[in-house]
Amino acid sequence: MKKVVALLVLVLAGGIALAAADRIFTNPKPEGHFKKLFPNAAAFSSFGGTPLHWTAYAADPAKTPNPPVLGYIFWTTDMVPQEHGYHGAIHILVGLNLNGTINGVVVDYDSEPYGYFSVEPPEFAAQFKGKSIFDKFQPGADVDFVSRATLSVNSATRAIRDSTRIVARALLDPNAVKR
Repeated sequence: MKKVVALLVLVLAGGIALAAADRIFTNPKPEGHFKKLFPNAAAFSSFGGTPLHWTAYAADPAKTPNPPVLGYIFWTTDMVPQEHGYHGAIHILVGLNLNGTINGVVVDYDSEPYGYFSVEPPEFAAQFKGKSIFDKFQPGADVDFVSRATLSVNSATRAIRDSTRIVARALLDPNAVKR
């Protein structure tokens, strides 16, 4: 019996390790960015759920039972890990409101050769604030485009678009989403 339990523990640990190996890790403590995404939030949940996310609350859950939810924060790399720029994944945190609009975007890390003038400037992330999940997210149309950094800008834009739509489908009330 002990061998069966030990084997079961080993199999479960291996499954957890494989699941963790599928995630792209960069910043293990992104909480410093949360107030940029939801400045009016009183508290944030721990990381978890399906899909993986943090919840932003209008009141502290420790003091207020069932506090109002403001929205969700997530990594684009968790939602669309296959999306890569010219040199690799671009690690972006997104804050999504309950009505399907982006509350904020933070480019946390990239290894793009032209990132310093394409995805890293604050203006790049700022242009996504207020965009709806129904917007085009098309560089050159509703997203500012930087020449010579087409792969990076296209990749980051697709990552933001696709990940917000994944989270919206999974976590938002369809009746509350604005079109």
